[in-house]
Amino acid sequence: MLKAIFSSKARIKLLNLFLLNPDEEFFIRELTRKLDEQINSIRRELDNLKRMGLLRSKMNNRKKYFLVNKGFIIYPELRSIMMKAMNNEEDIAKKLAKIGEVDLLVLSGIFVGIASPSDILIVGDIDKEKLKDYVGNELKSKKDLKYTAMSRKDFLYRLECNDRFILDMIKNDQNIIAINKLRKELEKRHF
Repeated sequence: MLKAIFSSKARIKLLNLFLLNPDEEFFIRELTRKLDEQINSIRRELDNLKRMGLLRSKMNNRKKYFLVNKGFIIYPELRSIMMKAMNNEEDIAKKLAKIGEVDLLVLSGIFVGIASPSDILIVGDIDKEKLKDYVGNELKSKKDLKYTAMSRKDFLYRLECNDRFILDMIKNDQNIIAINKLRKELEKRHF
């Protein structure tokens, strides 16, 4: 089964798109534009994935839409593999550290598979244009990632005020704290 699933470049692109956006539906022409692949290879791979049971299709306004079959026997495992492969926190931390002086980097939301008001919380002296470019161009996801950038001073002030967003981001055990130069300040507040 695994050999059949990971057998072509076009199929891997489709798997990434569908598994990272499990609640979305796509039609063939839309997929060819998003994935920059030929229509015949997209059509062939969609048929293969549908035959395996990973995708379903439905008609809407005379268009055939494809969507993930969340009941597929290894769907949770495949989604987890794709999320880990696309969003390696060490790579993200290294790249974001080059954008400025990063004091704290918390990965949430799409990176850990939970609903979150922000996928990335980055604290420090950051070049916001470079951050915007990196998130928009290099972090590959169909959905726009939600990110929050703030200065160290703003973060510490919001922490002092027990800001709910900040507390939720740093207290949630599922979130990944990839960079933490604020360890002493957080330990003072018992985090």
